[in-house]
Amino acid sequence: MNRHQSLVAAKGTTDDHDRLISADELLADLQEACGGKVSGTLAVPELLDLVRQCREQGLRIARPFSALYGEDLVSGFVRIHPLENVAVDGAEGGSGCEILIENWLSAPHLEEGGRGATQWLDDADRATAEITAHLDANQAIRALTSHSPDAIALAHAIDDEPGKIWSDYIALDGIAHEQPLHWRLLDGATARVPGSVRQWRVRLLPIGFSSDAPHGFELLLIAKEPLGETAKVDKASHIALPEHSRLIGSALTPVLRQPIARIVANAETIHARLAGPLRDEYSEYAANIAAAGQHLSGMLDDLADLEVVEAPGFKTAKDRVDVRDIAKRAAGILGVRASAREISVSVEAAAEPLFAIAEFRRVLQILINLIGNAIAYSPEGSSVTVTSWANSNDTVSLSVIDQGPGVTQEQSTKIFEKFERLGRDSDGGNDTGSGLGLYISRKLALAMGGDLEVIQPPVDEDLVGAEFKLTLPKADP
Repeated sequence: MNRHQSLVAAKGTTDDHDRLISADELLADLQEACGGKVSGTLAVPELLDLVRQCREQGLRIARPFSALYGEDLVSGFVRIHPLENVAVDGAEGGSGCEILIENWLSAPHLEEGGRGATQWLDDADRATAEITAHLDANQAIRALTSHSPDAIALAHAIDDEPGKIWSDYIALDGIAHEQPLHWRLLDGATARVPGSVRQWRVRLLPIGFSSDAPHGFELLLIAKEPLGETAKVDKASHIALPEHSRLIGSALTPVLRQPIARIVANAETIHARLAGPLRDEYSEYAANIAAAGQHLSGMLDDLADLEVVEAPGFKTAKDRVDVRDIAKRAAGILGVRASAREISVSVEAAAEPLFAIAEFRRVLQILINLIGNAIAYSPEGSSVTVTSWANSNDTVSLSVIDQGPGVTQEQSTKIFEKFERLGRDSDGGNDTGSGLGLYISRKLALAMGGDLEVIQPPVDEDLVGAEFKLTLPKADP
């Protein structure tokens, strides 16, 4: 088990008509509670909207969701991934989506003024817990997340012997009974974490619709004292931080994504005056807040991607993908952004498919970055052209050409460096990026056995526009 894996509590699959064709028990129960059934149209309104967006745009979607289950409110974080060749009634060939729900929580749906003290305490413990884990119904650890230096020995112990009951890894003070005990007897206990000199308080929060027979548990370990400067890690454990730490993707991103999404949603509601009349200057102020929140969310995504591509042994899938089709999808996704600046995006491709050995979503990610940059750096009323072709050396190439200020020879030597933003001046005002887009894109291209480069014009030609070329291994016919 990888301690960085998502805390998936429920999952399912939809087909090209947004019908829920498979689901585990949690998701199937929610589907029925909302008036639907497995093999019928997805009946959870928020999930149905997200699945439609994912299927139509061909992009992964990740965001918080909530739904009513009788008198309870179910909430969590959902990740929806596009799928190809989904089998329905024994036949394959359609497109659909995979639904993965993390941090599944169920609580009585109460008005804000009547919220109980217990719920407030649970929320406070979630906010202060330095170690969290997802347990199955038998209290065995399925995934662990921690941002505490003195929890590294615990993480290594779980990696070495995965799948054991959580209390097998942690010493419980004053409890010598054979485990697992009923969760209510363990909630609030004091524990010792291997490698840590601090005392920890245990919280066990049931997941599911019944606290008597829950589908799993949320384990929270809250330190009773702050981490001291002189005793950060038990010296006897000799545990150091791993060479590659997934702090952003595994710890910060899940914690920050939901509040940032709320900030953006509330700011956009204010900007659109959906909450009532508002003076123009305050409406624009709300729009600026929404834009800043979206920028921060994008920065988190870039930093999480950076951790992934720099992880030791990072690999991409080796699928047979049609790069011509991916180019059309990327151009379509960015069509609204281009139209807003009166920029035309054209895809010049042969009528026949052009296949490469690569990972679909990674190629799409690279092209969205390249076309997005081209739109940002091109003057209004200009054009961006995407072409694709097969080379004689068993490779295929895609080229993105804009009509912006171009990239000088000096800039081209640094433009793929980490956090490098010297590129070009942006006509579209998009000059607040992280400086990671091109660095990550080239890392992805290299991981797929290809390359990403900026093409320089001959020295005797004027510098007009820029051309970025992505090369990938060609697939056999």
